[in-house]
Amino acid sequence: MLRPKMPDAAPLPTARTPTTSAEHPHAPATCSCAHAPMTSTSRLVAPFVSRGASAVAAVLVMGVVLTALLATVAITAVSVSIAALVLRSLLNSAHKR
Repeated sequence: MLRPKMPDAAPLPTARTPTTSAEHPHAPATCSCAHAPMTSTSRLVAPFVSRGASAVAAVLVMGVVLTALLATVAITAVSVSIAALVLRSLLNSAHKR
């Protein structure tokens, strides 16, 4: 279960001689390689949506964190200024006595 499995070896491409369009003017260009015909692939939108949703979630989380930090700094500044006013009033009242 925990051992990785190696994929099967891909078939080696076969050598072919190029043909010119003068030899077969009416034949469409075809490939003589031994691979499956190419099917139309449609891209899924889900991986891009999930990336977009995760990016939006990351931006929202960062916004909340930065807002909380800004609020913390503002509250700290207000409390320091109140403490400075209280100390100044205590020191001024001590000098007047």
